[in-house]
Amino acid sequence: MNNPPVIEVENLAIALPGDGDHGFAVDHISLSVAAGEIVCVVGESGSGKSVTAQSIMGLLPKVFPKPEGRILFEGRDITKATPAEMRDLRGRGIGMIFQEPMTALNPVHAVGKQIDEVLRTHLKLSRSDRFARVIDAMKEVRLPDPERMYHAFPHQLSGGQRQRVLIAAALILGPKLLIADEPTTALDVTTQAQILKQIRDLQRERGMGVLFITHDIGVVREIADRVVVMKGGKVMEQGLAAKVLDAPETDYTRMLIAAVPTLEPKRKNHVVTGDVAITVEGLAKTYHSGGLFRDKRTVHALQGASLTVRRGETLGIIGESGSGKSTLARCITELIEPSSGKVTLAAGKDGRAFRQRLQMVFQDPYRSLNPRRTVGQSIVEGPMNFGQGKAEATERAKELMQLVGLEPHAIDRFPHQFSGGQRQRISIARALAMEPDILVADEAVSALDVSVQAQVLRLIDDIQKRFDLAILFITHDLRVAAQICDRLIVMHRGEVVEEGTVASVFAAPAHPYTRELLASIPGRADEMVPA
Repeated sequence: MNNPPVIEVENLAIALPGDGDHGFAVDHISLSVAAGEIVCVVGESGSGKSVTAQSIMGLLPKVFPKPEGRILFEGRDITKATPAEMRDLRGRGIGMIFQEPMTALNPVHAVGKQIDEVLRTHLKLSRSDRFARVIDAMKEVRLPDPERMYHAFPHQLSGGQRQRVLIAAALILGPKLLIADEPTTALDVTTQAQILKQIRDLQRERGMGVLFITHDIGVVREIADRVVVMKGGKVMEQGLAAKVLDAPETDYTRMLIAAVPTLEPKRKNHVVTGDVAITVEGLAKTYHSGGLFRDKRTVHALQGASLTVRRGETLGIIGESGSGKSTLARCITELIEPSSGKVTLAAGKDGRAFRQRLQMVFQDPYRSLNPRRTVGQSIVEGPMNFGQGKAEATERAKELMQLVGLEPHAIDRFPHQFSGGQRQRISIARALAMEPDILVADEAVSALDVSVQAQVLRLIDDIQKRFDLAILFITHDLRVAAQICDRLIVMHRGEVVEEGTVASVFAAPAHPYTRELLASIPGRADEMVPA
């Protein structure tokens, strides 16, 4: 890349506030992004990726001390810029797309007004001129019906549409540098593919530099010109994407790449002959909305879904947001009442026994664990509600903590004192405390780093073998499904559109929607789906 650098980070050091595990959140790193170049910064949680991005934007939380080193934007050291100068630079010079659009967008303002705010802050334009520019920006990121979308609120949009709104806001002033901080982590594969293509196309059209932060090696393979690998605040290695990904120099980079799930079905020849643990017949869920002042609307969230799962078997449920995956799981676990259909457990379905035999592990363990209770209290609560004594339940909780790879004495700690991967292990221990026959895992590893994800998948696999569990594994990540599932059902718009073994669905998908899902997997061009 012969273009001049848009941003140069030189020997940047950001000390950790208070007493940290290692003195620096960012430890004397250097990197650059040229005009027309996409540089991916990859690493696990705590590697310093996002802190680096925040320091470039001048958005570093006040708990951090002033950074050392230099950050040169088009040759100018912006670490010496005043707050007013940085406000002017944000948007005009540097745009940023944040990871979670529902947090970044104000829920009480229409999305068009929020894009318009960028123009009102930086430019003196009439209301009609601003409106026209917002509509043009929304068209550029391919938002449908921009005039109507302008007046919509964040909760009325899909995840992909909300992310497109953030892209429009970040690009509306034509910045020279775009920082994208994990912008596709929580998105379905088809939406992710669309957003990645959107960023790449806009970058090429405008000649922008892009600093793309991610822990997804598949995404890196898809879009990166160069790669920077970070760990513990340090740069472990950097270089051309092909060189770093195909001939990594450090053990850490090799570990990250090795931890990425492949599309090779792990249970290709695994035949499950155990007893049927759960049968679902014709399960449906319909929502009705509207009333006196609004048009009535009927939404068929789930339409006649049927399935069976045997002891020792993992059935994967795949599909995009809105496909009905989570609605199916919540109907099965009686968290919501189905409109029709029935669920039959081999162990019976009578009240409290049903709650005990079927347990659920949720996507976000921090939200599903009570922050005011120790993890031990969360684990023993279920068994004690079913009559187990406190001493016996506590001893069992310690055994389960050890089983999921955590120290037994850690039961006296609170959820915030654990990492994301450790919290997910605790959620699994809590579910196992009820000695269930069936485990429902709803996107249980989607928010985890690849190495932690691999550990949790191995843990689930080991636990299934130990307890002969039937598992319903809900995911939008087809690589993860290939590692842990025996069979798959594919859901689209509330219906089951395809079913079969992982190997057969991947090698010869029968439904067009399944083919679209497989074609959208990031980095798939370098990895053939095995027959």
